[in-house]
Amino acid sequence: MTDEVLVAAGESVQQALDAAGPGATIRLAAGEHPGNLWIRHSGVTLIGAGAGATVITPGEVRPAQLPPLHDAPPDVVNGIGIHGDGVRDVRVQGLTVRGFSGAGVYVHSAHDVHLEDVHAESNAVWGIYLRESSGLEVLRCTASGSQYAGIGVSFCPAARAHINQCETYANAFGVFVDNSSFVKVLRGTSHGNAAGVLLLNQVYAGELPGGVSDCLVADNDIYDNTLASGGNPEGLGAAGPPISGVGLSMIGTTRVTAVGNRIRGHHPGGPSVMGAAVVVGSSKEWGGDDPYDNYLLWNEVLGNAPLDIAIADGIPSQHLANNTASLTAPEKIDGCTAPEVP
Repeated sequence: MTDEVLVAAGESVQQALDAAGPGATIRLAAGEHPGNLWIRHSGVTLIGAGAGATVITPGEVRPAQLPPLHDAPPDVVNGIGIHGDGVRDVRVQGLTVRGFSGAGVYVHSAHDVHLEDVHAESNAVWGIYLRESSGLEVLRCTASGSQYAGIGVSFCPAARAHINQCETYANAFGVFVDNSSFVKVLRGTSHGNAAGVLLLNQVYAGELPGGVSDCLVADNDIYDNTLASGGNPEGLGAAGPPISGVGLSMIGTTRVTAVGNRIRGHHPGGPSVMGAAVVVGSSKEWGGDDPYDNYLLWNEVLGNAPLDIAIADGIPSQHLANNTASLTAPEKIDGCTAPEVP
């Protein structure tokens, strides 16, 4: 086995991955590297010369034994797939993945995966999609221009996921925590999506059991998420209900804490089942649960329409303190105070 391999632009990255095997480091030179990649060995490190310098683009379609991509046609091609029998300890760093018909990066049934300085741009279905995996770190990544989430964590009941200092824009959902628990979304920026950060407990036919619990959303800038998604089979969020103008939503969640976030400039650009910048609601009608024991603390939620914060009627055991918000439903919510007018 070769411990480290340098791949020049135009040479086969997949051939280098296959030949090097477990534990190898593959360094990609600056330039364009056409063709999809499949990382199936543990301990692999794939390092580019930096996002924007090293670019993975569509080219020759290479076989990749990946599970079908959720909410995607069967023939889509993913940029980088990470999946295999017991695959773990994989690192991808310093590159851009652009223009694939599926996901930019698709991680399935893998553990201890670190993505750093990875830009997923204009990948048709998902930007960075993490499914049925754990020990996930997404650091200083950018994801834009996908039909569903820029960064999605799906069906990871013990995700132990840290999404840190990432930027998501021009997607249906910036960050989507989908039936996953133990996820932290920290110090990020989410703007120009239909929903900035969406946490959803919903049971899908034929899918794994749902649930979203024990998550933290802290110190994020979430603003101007005014795109329209849902209701158009060719548009953003095609398979979901209409959503627009949402900064942070916690639907059917348990023990989720949102603290110190700045949530501004939201208004619906189309129909929406959620009518506020911050929404806490039930997912029982979709097979989920009522929200329980969630916390909204020290958030600044201002300049949104029609509402800053909405808590669904009859939902007990939500804890709010020291939030700044002007327009709420119900009109008076303990723990929410409008700013003083000078």
